[in-house]
Amino acid sequence: MSAQGAVDRTLPALRAIIRAIGLAGLGALAIVVGLAGVIAPQPADRIGLGPSLAAPSQAFPFGTDLLGRDMFSETLHALAVTFGDSAIGMLVALVLGGIFGFAAARLPWRIGDGLRFVAGLFAAVPALLLAILFVGLAGRIFAPLAAGLAAAPFAFTRAFDRARTLGASRYSEYARASGIRTATLLRRDLAYEVRGNFLSTATRALAAVAIALETLSFLGFGAVPPARDLGLLIASARASYLDAWWTAAFPALALVLLVLCARLAAGLDEGERP
Repeated sequence: MSAQGAVDRTLPALRAIIRAIGLAGLGALAIVVGLAGVIAPQPADRIGLGPSLAAPSQAFPFGTDLLGRDMFSETLHALAVTFGDSAIGMLVALVLGGIFGFAAARLPWRIGDGLRFVAGLFAAVPALLLAILFVGLAGRIFAPLAAGLAAAPFAFTRAFDRARTLGASRYSEYARASGIRTATLLRRDLAYEVRGNFLSTATRALAAVAIALETLSFLGFGAVPPARDLGLLIASARASYLDAWWTAAFPALALVLLVLCARLAAGLDEGERP
């Protein structure tokens, strides 16, 4: 048995383990988010619960912020907002990017090539800048949709290229020569695309949207108070972070955990783009 053969058999198994760990992490986070109202000792944005900028203690495991809010409760509530908004953006990226990109590859009269060219132009622009542009056009309340739209061009180009490769395969050429209709082939290939790549595409999109969305909030273009997400929570700690590290560290850790689990669930495939 050659060393290369052993590596070829080990890598898929290792990637499957990595994905299982990521999916388990996302599942655990989803449970925590769903029970945030029960797990959190205090409601969101309740001020004056303790001393200002109190260090982590038994009474306040994550400490308190400048206004005496319980950072453990605030982090849980902010994680719930981030998770929900990122899921909305992920769905936008999946539909307008992944599914529409795959279908566009079969459009007649080179319409698909034109759409691929336009999507490639948008994909050349950093997703954060696109998200800021869309928020400026639509308003901060639509930040989750803006982040999903910003991630969609990457998902579109990937799905389009996969569809074109599949359409040029020997099987597809034989199927067309046998008289099978293009619409029938599209339904068949789309079913395989969903079954084979949906999960990795979705989790990549979740990570990309979460990064863009929380950066928007950190810069002041995202979440609208009192619905504070992790990015806004980190931004609010800028004045006190050097003296009270816990005010930003725990929300940042929650965001890192969310993005890491999403990336692991995608098998660490091809960076952060969906």
